[in-house]
Amino acid sequence: MAKPVHAMIRVLDEARATTYYARAFGLAIADRYDFPDFTLIYLRDPASPFELELTVNKDRAAAYDLGDGYGHVAFTVDDLAATHARFTREGLPATAVKTLKHGDSELATFFFATDPDGYKIEVIQRGGRFA
Repeated sequence: MAKPVHAMIRVLDEARATTYYARAFGLAIADRYDFPDFTLIYLRDPASPFELELTVNKDRAAAYDLGDGYGHVAFTVDDLAATHARFTREGLPATAVKTLKHGDSELATFFFATDPDGYKIEVIQRGGRFA
């Protein structure tokens, strides 16, 4: 059986990216591997084995073009309203909170955050399908 272990995104500035993910989602560096041309940084929440892999290409000076193929990474939180208020208070970019319904059933209540490299992150109220 397959087991998902990480999602990877390319970032321009290691310090800026790791600071953002620590502030926004409490992710800490689990491992860091430096190579001549690139660095791999694995971020993790202690409550989950799944990691976010940040790849920093050392010869890159310009922001990445995210194109129209990238969707988002998603995190669940215990208190969406408090998390949204914290993002707003700390100046972390966030959309308004929305609720998605499928027929009469609520599927998710969420907002989208944007990291320093322009990646979208869905922040979902934990519960139901996203328990």
